[in-house]
This record gives sequence, structure tokens and C-alpha cells, in this order.
Amino acid sequence: MATDTAIWSPSSWASKPALQSVDYPDRKHLDSVLAKITTLPPLVTHAEIERLRYQLSAVQRNEAFLLHAGDCAESFDACTQQDISAKIGLILSFSLILIWGARLPVVRIGRIAGQYAKPRSSQTEKIGDKQVLSFRGDNVNGLDPNDRTPDPERLLRAYFHSSATLNYVRGLLTSGFASLHHPRDWSLSHVRSHSLRRKYEQITEGLADALDFSHTIGVDSGRESVPFERGGGRGVVGEVDFYTSHEGLMLGYEQAMTREFPLVGGNADATAPEKPKAGFYNTSAHFLWIGDRTRQLDGAHVEYFRGIRNPIGIKVGPSLGNEELVELLHIVNPKKEPGRVTLITRYGAGKIRDYLPGHVQAVRDSGHPVAWVCDPMHGNTLTSASGLKTRNFGTIISELTSCISIHSDCQSRLGGVSLEFTGELNDEGFSVTECLGGSMELSEDQLELRYQSFCDPRLNFEQSLDLAFLISNYFKEERCGNAKAHDTFKALLGSK
Repeated sequence: MATDTAIWSPSSWASKPALQSVDYPDRKHLDSVLAKITTLPPLVTHAEIERLRYQLSAVQRNEAFLLHAGDCAESFDACTQQDISAKIGLILSFSLILIWGARLPVVRIGRIAGQYAKPRSSQTEKIGDKQVLSFRGDNVNGLDPNDRTPDPERLLRAYFHSSATLNYVRGLLTSGFASLHHPRDWSLSHVRSHSLRRKYEQITEGLADALDFSHTIGVDSGRESVPFERGGGRGVVGEVDFYTSHEGLMLGYEQAMTREFPLVGGNADATAPEKPKAGFYNTSAHFLWIGDRTRQLDGAHVEYFRGIRNPIGIKVGPSLGNEELVELLHIVNPKKEPGRVTLITRYGAGKIRDYLPGHVQAVRDSGHPVAWVCDPMHGNTLTSASGLKTRNFGTIISELTSCISIHSDCQSRLGGVSLEFTGELNDEGFSVTECLGGSMELSEDQLELRYQSFCDPRLNFEQSLDLAFLISNYFKEERCGNAKAHDTFKALLGSK
């Protein structure tokens, strides 16, 4: 068992090798910017982080389902009212569909308000006949080939864009936007598929009927059905928990956003004075994850992640051995605390059966509590004939179907999904065209119509709802005692 007993501090990662690090030409400028960031207010509170840990422990016990979704990488230009509203609306719509079918609470974590950095396989890339530094995300350098020099000021801009995004998200979610009394307002007006629209309308009509019944028999106070703008109360149908996340790549920034707070609630045990009375929290997001490229046991990222109290995700792919996975869990969660670790699997549809069963068995034997989440996106990227990166909806569903089936066969259970999707629309109200297939049957020659991603291809609005209904129908069949729920899921897949 490889547990790291060395003393941890927010800066102890600096003594370890850091892959995906950025070489800044002006180190003094970088230090000055990071020093400024350490004085800025937290973006999230430590109480919210502890609340998420508690909710993720429910996911580990199969009492809730995790939806982790959003952009592959955010851009500063997408920090707009329209784009943020579209993202939140799609996440709310997706989660409503899941809740309706599974009858489980959904923990919502967005890839938003900080997901600016991009890991790259090479430090440079060739554009035309010119060799330039790779684009590392808006918080490092520019997409323009002439703007590739890493600029520390972009870290400061990332902080303020994250702050602006999170401020608007909080405003939306506390002023009636998430109210179950009008879920059509989230995004239904954008649905162009008649079949999808009707499926969604059936859920909202059923929900409206249930809420009306609850009001009639006096379950609510009456204020919850009054619009927020007219003094209505929020209550359980008017407000939802929503958490932010990003990949913890830029360790200098993450350190600058790490703050020490007293442990709250049940974490501060007055009868056990030997336990720490305070903890270090990364206040740039509620949830951070370690990517497939930076999870080395002796690396800087694992060293940083092992010391923060935030719940963390770990990307698990074909290159991670069973024993290495268990060693990694021992390092980042030596006390086997619930709610701490989420394993996000991303193998590819053709490889998942070769690796997932062994990983599930190894983790079970270790006794570590984890939430198993399927990322069916990253292992299934391909290049179209025109040179665009894309993904096939059928292949995405294939990996997800296999994941559910394998967990069932291994007496385990899938606890959530991690998706790259977007509710973005162009000026005419049309969705992006980046992934193939789905109910709209997007073909390869249509990719260039509205291909907007500067990173990886995302499911568009209609494809996202397609996926939501497939998952929801599966869990509904399972909940109703249909022993052939897996066959039903595969049949639904065949119809796509």
C-alpha cells in the first residue's frame, strides 16, 4: 500500500514533477499575478463544498445520481447572458428528465465558471507552414496563432470571468429560473424535434398535474406557486443545488485559490483533539478532477489533490492499471472518507469491456468508497473526412450501455454520467453541429453548418435530450422491476 505520509501544504506540489505545466517567459509577472489572486475573495464557500461532499456520498450509496456536464473548455467570449442561460437550462432539463424516470435526486455539477485550461499532447502545433505553441486555453494564451505566448494576466481574467459567470448562475437559480412550476422556460422553446418536444411536454404536464395536486391537498404553503418576482417563496420546487467544476491543471492558480477554513458540521469532532480543526479548500470551484494525463502517483497534481478537502474526480482510462488505481486511492483518500472520490471512466466503446470489470473488482477489494461515473465522450473521438473532430452518438450510447451492463454484472452500479454538451444556439435558433447522429440524424456533411467548438465536439441540444430520455427510460424500466431493462436500453439504442 503506497500512502504518502509527507507533510502537505498548498505549495508542496512544487517539489514534484508537473506534467502539462506552462512555461511563462516572465516569471516575475506570473508571481505578481498569483500574489494578487491570493488576495481576491473565494468564488465558492467551504460550506458549499462540504455540502457537495455529503451529496456525493449519497451517490456512492446509490441514493442519488450525478450529472456532470458542460463544455470541454470554456472561452472568455462565451461569458454572456445567452450562453450561460442556455447551459444552465439544458442541465436543468436533462436532470428533470432523469429524475422523472429514475425517481432519484440528481446532483448537478457543471463544467462551468473555470473550465478554461486545455491539456495538450504536444507543446507545439503546426498551422499552415508555421510552427507555433499549442493553444492551452483562454487562461493561458490565445486561439489566434499570433497570440500564443503564455500571458499571466489571462489567469486574472479567468478569475473575473469565472466570478461573473458564477454570479449570474447564482442569480438565475435563486430568482425562479429553476422553478418546477415553469420548466418549459428552461429550454423547451429551442426543441425543434417534434418527438423530443412531445416527450418533454409529457413530463412537464405530468409534473404540473402533480404539483397542482400537492397544492390542492395543502402540501405546500401556496407561496411556492407564486412567481418569484411577486414575492413567491423558493421552497423545494423553486431552487436547486448547482455546483461548479474544472480540471485542476494550473497548479499555481489552484494554490492561489486554496484557503484554510475551520471544519464545519460533523467534520469538527471536539471529542477527538488529535484530528485537524481546519482544512484547506480550493475555493475556485466546488469539484475538481485530475485528468488522464496528470494522475502520476509521484506527480505534482496528485500531491496537490491529496491535501484539499474538495471532493475530487479522477479520470480512469485504459492506461491505468488495477494496482495503480488502488494506490492512487490510498494516496488521495487514505482514511476512506465517503463523498471524497468520484471515478470518471473513459475507455472508448471498443475497450470498456477489457478494463472496467478489473477496475471495479480492484476498487471493491480495496474497500474504498467511490462513485462510478461514465464519461462516454473522450474515448470516442474521431476525425471526419473534412478534418473536423467529431463523435458518433451511437458510439457514445454504446459505451454508456456497456458501462451500465458491466456494473450490473459486477454487482456494482453506475452512479452518474460526465458529458460534454451545449445548449448554444446561433442567431437563427439552431443548435451546434459537432457530433454525428441522434434523433436529428446529423450527417458528416452537415458538421460544418454550425461547428463552433474550439476544443472537443459536444452533443447539441437535441442530442443531449435524446441521451437524457434513453437513460431515464432505462432507470424507469429498472425501477418498475423490469428484469430486461438492459435489453430495453439496447432496443432504444437501435432505434437511434
